Amino acid sequence: MNLSGVTWRYLDNQLKFHPVLQLLRRVLRPAWFGTLRRTTPLSNIWGFDRGTPVDRYYIERFLEEYRSDIQGGVLEVKDTTYTVRYGIGVERRDVIDIDPLNPHATFVADLAAADSIPSNTFDCFILTQTLQLICDTRAAIGHAHRILRPGGVLLVTVPSISRIVPGPGLKTDYWRFTEASCSALFAEAFGAGWITIRSYGNVLAAIAFLSGIAYQELSRRKLEVHDEYFPVIIGVRAVKGHES
Repeated sequence: MNLSGVTWRYLDNQLKFHPVLQLLRRVLRPAWFGTLRRTTPLSNIWGFDRGTPVDRYYIERFLEEYRSDIQGGVLEVKDTTYTVRYGIGVERRDVIDIDPLNPHATFVADLAAADSIPSNTFDCFILTQTLQLICDTRAAIGHAHRILRPGGVLLVTVPSISRIVPGPGLKTDYWRFTEASCSALFAEAFGAGWITIRSYGNVLAAIAFLSGIAYQELSRRKLEVHDEYFPVIIGVRAVKGHES
């Protein structure tokens, strides 16, 4: 049977993330922290080939905490994965992406110039790990506020520490965030009384994440230690006031 190059690449990508192979990689290349005296990471793709990246553990904890907000009309970036996983009473699912070739996209737009999306449309906007890739962050947050209905909720996560996105990231990966910068940016658009901000992570989790170690290689007890001086991600819940 002859398989095209495209088919082989697809199969190779599927096998790369197979749970058995992930486990095998962890066994063959154990994440002993004594082995981190190296100049290359254990994984070049955040740990996806070893399991689930550390930042995803915290992103999912954040969304689990606020899953009651994920209802009604929900907008998400790139696909509806988190809407489906965490949504409660979702009536409509939409996707925004800058890529016109994304078959899941119902809105093709740059969030920093998203005038094509009507105002006061969504009850919830899930915006995870995206703002660092948008140069005009203030404009993006302004549009996120505009397209929410009064009382609507924006659920945002942003990296505080992370490797640069491989390949195009050298030209398109702009920012890393802190609680202080998020407080200033989101208060400007939503008002200080309408935002809740917290950090997730600690120095061990940060080191593991930069090294490409999967969160399955750390204990839950250690992952659950939160040190505000060593965040991996920042989570922001911002509500559009009814007077907006």
